Parts: sequence; structure tokens; C-alpha cells
Amino acid sequence: MENKKVLISLRNLKKYFPIKRISFVGKPLILRANDGISLDIYEGETIGIVGESGCGKSTLGRVLLQLYPQTAGTTMYYGRRIDELAPKYVADTLKYLPRYIKKCRKAEQVFHQLDEECRAKGDEAPFSLIEKRNNAKSDWETKLSDVVKIAGGFIVSDNLREVSKALLKQYSVDAELFKCQQSILDMQVRLTTAEEKNDAKTVARLQQQIAQLEEKANALRSEREVLQGKLAPMKDQCRQHPDFEKYESQKDEGIDLSRLTNKEVRFLRQDLQLIFQDPYSSLNPRMTVGQIIGEGLIAHGTYKQGTKSLQDYVLKVMGDCDLAPYMLHRYPHQFSGGQRQRIGIARALAMQPKFIVCDEAVSALDVSIQSQIINLLQELKEQQNLTYMFISHDLSVVKYI
Repeated sequence: MENKKVLISLRNLKKYFPIKRISFVGKPLILRANDGISLDIYEGETIGIVGESGCGKSTLGRVLLQLYPQTAGTTMYYGRRIDELAPKYVADTLKYLPRYIKKCRKAEQVFHQLDEECRAKGDEAPFSLIEKRNNAKSDWETKLSDVVKIAGGFIVSDNLREVSKALLKQYSVDAELFKCQQSILDMQVRLTTAEEKNDAKTVARLQQQIAQLEEKANALRSEREVLQGKLAPMKDQCRQHPDFEKYESQKDEGIDLSRLTNKEVRFLRQDLQLIFQDPYSSLNPRMTVGQIIGEGLIAHGTYKQGTKSLQDYVLKVMGDCDLAPYMLHRYPHQFSGGQRQRIGIARALAMQPKFIVCDEAVSALDVSIQSQIINLLQELKEQQNLTYMFISHDLSVVKYI
């Protein structure tokens, strides 16, 4: 895995479910479905999650996709650049940097105070005090980590207010520049198509729009250079602090999935897909195969409903999953279990995802059909460089894939 890039990184991931409250004032009993999971998932690999029923396999997959909110820990995603998504939590952290650092220092003081109490009591320290100390340490480290990942060594600055303004401005310019560059690339593709069709009117309009965007991009690049010039002396001053290099090396360009808004998570749904265990209940019986596969594409604005381009693309995806074109207008009840699972795979594949959780995707199928579905998943993985988390309670299936 030396030449592979990390796609998703989990650190101390926890998911607890409250199951019973002893009294109105007491703490509820909790089920620790996932407790302290740390792992790296690399691009193009298949990671197998094996375990008996009820051990938390499916919960892990759903927490990773943020279908369940995680209780603690971090889930970092590296499939998109942070300035491409421009998540709100980054802007908030940079805007209120002095306030966040103050919270970190306060949390650190609470931990050290409780740690001293535990040391003073030694072996006689009650479990409740030790637990409180550990929780305080976790709270402090989490708060500090959230800030360091974004601001890096700048957190040691003596003038956090000025650093906050400069970093926030640079982040805003970087995000705007990225969006501008993407718009230029999209328009250049459309321009090529218009030129092939000899559509002179569209060509002229697109050329004018591209020229305007390039002018805007150049202005943003100039502004970025000015901002970098302002940040340089601030960074040189921070370098004199003994902890600067330690914090700077902890800076992380990944996207913390657990801190995204609902709108931001929705945007990333196209990158992170799920193949369900049950091929029967996971398909809407009132929708045709074409509607099921195309629903996500329409929701994300990739295609417009009812267009020929949408139908052509859906048929292509169906072909990739060994579904015949005549099945386009049929309903789920007209298919066998294996065919339904192919529809579920096509639905996930249509979004051109980078990561797919296969949640016991073959456990409800006959053994003869299981091998066909597994071979299909392997072919698709090789063709499209997909990354899988393959969840199963069958060790032989995971070994095979």
C-alpha cells in the first residue's frame, strides 16, 4: 500500500445507542456498537469486515457514511479537496480561532486538574474520578485536534485575531478560485461539443463566458499571492515557538465527515454509496428500474428528468451490471433476488462513487447467485477503480473477494 492514497481514515470511532434509562435522573444504559475503531481505507482496495450477527458490522458502515451520527472520533475523507466543498465548519473554525483556542486551553486545564487528583489518590482513586479524567482528556484532545487539522502551527501565534482574519480570507479565495476553475473546465467541454456541432451562436457565448471566468480566476490568483505574502511573516514568527512543527505536521487537508452540515453531506452522497443487504425491501415497488437507477442522478442535478441523455446513461449502467435494456420499464416484483441485487448495484454505481459499502450484499442470495454477484462486483471494481468495504458474516465469502 506504499503507493496508494488513503481515501478514508477512521480514528477512535465510536457509536453508542441508548437502550434503557434506569431512572429520570440516572444515566441511560448504552450499547457500544462500535467502540474505538481506527483504520485507514486506501483507494482501490477492498476491506473486509467479518463478524457474527449483531456485532456492529452494519452499524460501522452506516456511521462511516454518516447515515448514523457518530458518538465520538473522527472520519476523514480525502476523495475531495477541502476547498472544493468549502465546508462551513472550516470557515467557522478560522473565523472564531481565538475562541476555539480558549476552549482548548480550558479543557486542558480541567484534564490536568482531574489528573492531579487521580495521582494524589493513587490506587485509591475511585473509578468515577478516573472515568471523569479520561473523558476530560478525550474532550481536550478532540477540541485541539479539530483546530490543529485546519490551522496547523498557526495556533501558537500571539496574535490569533490577525491570523484568524488572514487564514479565513485565504480560505475563501481558494474556494472561490477552485469553483471558478471547475466552471472553466465544464464550459470548455461544452465548447468542444458546440464546435463539433458547428453551433456558432453557442460557441461565441461560451467563449465569452470562459474569457470572463479566466479574468476572474487571474484576479483571484493575484489576491491569493497578496494574502500569502501577508501570512508569511506571521508563519515565520510562529516557527520560533517550540511546538510549531509538531502542530504544523498535524494539519490535515481531509474533510471531517462528522462535522458537515446536512447539505454538505448530501453533496458527498454521490461519492459514498451503499448496497443494501435485502434486495427485496431496498427497492421501491412503485418505481420502475429506470426510475430507481435514475433517481439519484436527478436529485443531484446530473441529468434532467425525462431526457434522452438520462435514459441513455441509465441503459449504459444497466449494461455494466448485466441488466438487459428491455428491463428498463419493469418493476422490482418482476425480478428474481439476484436481478434485484444487480439493480441495487446499478443504482449505487450510477452516481460514479469512489467508495461503496457492500452491507452483506450477497447473504440473502442463493449460493449459485452469490458467486455471480461477487464476480460482478470485482469486475466493476477493476474497471472503475472502486473502493469497497465488504461486510459479511461468512469468512469464506470475504476470503474469496
